[in-house]
Amino acid sequence: MIYLQYAANGIILGGLYACIAVGFSLTWGVLNIINILHGAFIVLGCYITYFAHQLFGIHPFVSLPLAGLMVGILGYATQAGIINRVVGQSVLVTLTLTFGLDLIFNNALILGFTANYRQVVLANPLGTVEVAGIFIPLDRALAMVLALLLTFGLYIVLQMSRLGRAIVAVRFDREAASLMGVNVMRTYAITFAIGAFMAGAAGSLLSVVFPIAPITGHLFLSKAFVICVLGGIGSVPGAAIGGIALGLLESFSASIVGPELALTVAFVVLIALLAVRPQGIMGREDMH
Repeated sequence: MIYLQYAANGIILGGLYACIAVGFSLTWGVLNIINILHGAFIVLGCYITYFAHQLFGIHPFVSLPLAGLMVGILGYATQAGIINRVVGQSVLVTLTLTFGLDLIFNNALILGFTANYRQVVLANPLGTVEVAGIFIPLDRALAMVLALLLTFGLYIVLQMSRLGRAIVAVRFDREAASLMGVNVMRTYAITFAIGAFMAGAAGSLLSVVFPIAPITGHLFLSKAFVICVLGGIGSVPGAAIGGIALGLLESFSASIVGPELALTVAFVVLIALLAVRPQGIMGREDMH
């Protein structure tokens, strides 16, 4: 029975991880940019939710759209105003740029919010329910459901909307998409904004689960990276599968080797997977 509890914990955690990674995966897959800023965007979403709760009593799940929108606008401005200027350069150039922006942004977060850890403490938590001997914290379970709904919603947008088709077209052939009338630079900025929106929304959900501080952005970034490579770069279903896989890995690894080594185990599994399937579980072999 204890292993079923580990599995339940891992699935709940994995659903949240999917929302962490899907925006990072989209940005990497479409723009060919490894966005080091992604973790900082998640932390900013956490802080927006935290202060909305502390100052105005707004429930984190209610402030989720606000956090996502505010971080999304910041993401659009960052891409359109700065990153688009070098988006055609090598991955090393854009990686260095986002790394530098991340340093600036993290220092701004420390100056604005200090390095102290904070966490949303709900006045009326939903409590825990027992199902067949498995204890499920309802607040975390609801956060997982919302995270998976956001991930599924992004998948629907990419598959069925005109914007989604433009994003997919740019992902596979930027030059051909441009010849068909797609504004590539604007699509890049919108894609980056969507990734930032998902990061901010994930921050809202994570604020009820983890304590936050500016330094935690790097932890979230490392998890997003692992999930993205596990699931497949640019694949929304891959991000969901990779997130749940990482959640299960961390849950079972924490019980065997301790929570401090759980992420190390995930990286070992990642290396093993790359040796067998470099494109990830749901990735394509022809991805750039």
